[in-house]
Amino acid sequence: MNAVARAITTTVNGWSSIPSCGQPGNGILIRAACAKALPVVNVFEEAAYWTTTADSSGQALNGRHEYVLRFPAGQLPPNDAFWSLTVTDVVGYMVNNPINRSSFDDRSHLAKNVDGSIDIYLQRTAPTGHEQNWLPAPSGKFKLMLRAYLPGAEILNGTYRVPPVVRAK
Repeated sequence: MNAVARAITTTVNGWSSIPSCGQPGNGILIRAACAKALPVVNVFEEAAYWTTTADSSGQALNGRHEYVLRFPAGQLPPNDAFWSLTVTDVVGYMVNNPINRSSFDDRSHLAKNVDGSIDIYLQRTAPTGHEQNWLPAPSGKFKLMLRAYLPGAEILNGTYRVPPVVRAK
């Protein structure tokens, strides 16, 4: 089953997705591999999912470090419904944090940089001056999940790329 999962998983910029999950007619091994990665999944045309547990250098995401996820101007996940970014522990459970925030979505009123890009700060403590775009990270290893519902054409045709999670200097 793990070999099947590797064969059907696409990884770009550290973000993994399995577009074939949820498709009618998938064989039992593909369905099992999908269920292990994403226990509940829609067909790709209804929802696209990406997960990452590593930064741009391949190191495990860990609350001991600070990270930035920068979406270039106009490069938030294209969709006809909404998108969301959620931080969890490595198993997928929400983690308590001081501001009770575990996700951002298209209605989060994220602050834009001068060039129109959006930086999301993933770290344990609030980034001075950037609290509006702070997604608190747990103390240990963690996982991110990005979802786009009714994904746009760039997602469906495979040209959209989720930017890498970069460890702050």
